[in-house]
Amino acid sequence: MRFTKTLIPTLKETPQEAKVASHRLMLRAGLVRQLGAGIYTWLPLGLRVLRKVEQIVREEMDAAGAMEVLMPAVQPAELWKESGRWDHYGKELLRFQDRHDRDFCFGPTHEEVITDLVRREIRSYKELPINLYQIQTKFRDEIRPRFGIMRGREFLMKDAYSFNLDQESLDQTYQEMYDAYGQIFRRCGLGFRAVEADTGTIGGASSHEFHVLADSGEDLIASCAECDYGANLEKATARASADITPTTSREPLTRVETPGQKTIDQVAGFLKVPLTQTVKSLVVLADGKPHMLLLRGDHTLNEIKAGNLLTGELIIPEPAKAAQLADLPVGSMGPVGSALPILADSALEEMGNFICGANDDGWHLTGVNWGRDLEKPRFADIRNVEAGDPCPKCSAGSLKMDRGIEVGHVFKLGDKYSQAMGVVVLNDQGREQTPLMGCYGIGVSRIVAAAIEQNHDDNGIIWPMGLAPYQLQILLLNPKQTETREVALELYQRLIGHGVEVLLDDRDERPGIKFKEADLLGIPLRVVVGGRSFKQGALEVQARAGGEAQQVPILEGVQTLLRELQGGGDDQLG
Repeated sequence: MRFTKTLIPTLKETPQEAKVASHRLMLRAGLVRQLGAGIYTWLPLGLRVLRKVEQIVREEMDAAGAMEVLMPAVQPAELWKESGRWDHYGKELLRFQDRHDRDFCFGPTHEEVITDLVRREIRSYKELPINLYQIQTKFRDEIRPRFGIMRGREFLMKDAYSFNLDQESLDQTYQEMYDAYGQIFRRCGLGFRAVEADTGTIGGASSHEFHVLADSGEDLIASCAECDYGANLEKATARASADITPTTSREPLTRVETPGQKTIDQVAGFLKVPLTQTVKSLVVLADGKPHMLLLRGDHTLNEIKAGNLLTGELIIPEPAKAAQLADLPVGSMGPVGSALPILADSALEEMGNFICGANDDGWHLTGVNWGRDLEKPRFADIRNVEAGDPCPKCSAGSLKMDRGIEVGHVFKLGDKYSQAMGVVVLNDQGREQTPLMGCYGIGVSRIVAAAIEQNHDDNGIIWPMGLAPYQLQILLLNPKQTETREVALELYQRLIGHGVEVLLDDRDERPGIKFKEADLLGIPLRVVVGGRSFKQGALEVQARAGGEAQQVPILEGVQTLLRELQGGGDDQLG
């Protein structure tokens, strides 16, 4: 493609609304343009990258035995009411009515639609397992769309759904999809990590997320360097810390005055004790009723874990409101004598002689012990893990924290949807049986942004070869000069004849502009036709990923470039 014949509207200045690298560079390189909040038009260069991601996904899904379908984006409310999600999904579900006042939604996901299809078409166990996928536009009405394509409202997604007769079959399909995802991200040239994850609004028994590792990632990932354990912050657990030992002797329960000390840090500082000796109390609402949550003073609440353990929606009110709901003083709340139902973090179970609020303004209790001063409550893991916590899987490692961008998620749904929507097949005994389901999603458009987050420098994008809009860019420095123009055009035509994807910058622009924009666009291999090298009978070839420019005799240019491209084009030349 010639630069003069395509739409590549680059920008010199970074738009003010762009806060992360991928958003800045996608706008500056002319890949996308915003139409509305979280809604983008894909321009020619960006669309070429998007289509490459699609093709990689499609090839690997087909290789794994999945079959492609295409389902409607607009879904009738009746299906969502059958599954029970119409009233529970939240405001991210874009609901609307047609001219006949019938309720519909713009699909954020397609569990209901695919389940309806299978219950109509599949009758026998002989037709299972089956795995159907689509690549299609989704819409989720994010409360605060941000970071461009990374968290838009409209996006392109691959979603697959498997139906299996039993757990063994589901486990096998799940592993096939897990393996296929790894192959997809490797082909995209991405550094990624698969981690255990919460199932969220999709539901199901278990799930794994796939994260592209990047400093700008929204998600925190805990992993162990000594084993393969990995989980996102919502799901991650840790072994009991060695810095807390079971109590062998009990101190007397004592009331101490703590005037003006409202936070656990202030209390610990005032009493000159480590935070690990304190217990903080949080009042939350679950199903509209107040509950008290207990955490070690140096730990933080994991709302997802706590919400999964309590009935109904979890709401964390402001401290003053929480104190009002519990009829307890701000900064001095504690479990001793409290009438509220209590859920305590597992890290507290072996603690003794701890410090907590006395439920009296400006007073705390020291020497608090389970069984003597208060009954043992329900214990469960409700805290966020931290870097350095002992790995829950192996005895040798400790957890480290990285940031990641979620680009894929696989779930074992079980019979959550098939049971609710009445899917049955006849088994080999001729009896009706409810199949089990799995679902497997990849953010196709998000992969584009994630790739940029992981592959860029101060000058622009550095595309992995598998995703680059073009493999090679020819910079014709002086298109008005006959000799350089003829060499550039011949090189262009011959490379295209060999199946190479080439962008020819044939604009009548200053060389400095062409070099700067070539770096911005990030095409893996650059060939300069003109300038000092050309006068010496050579082309200048350089990889965008770095390394010294190489002088290649003009007559050897095509074969040299083909060899470089065959080798990947990302490594240093020479």
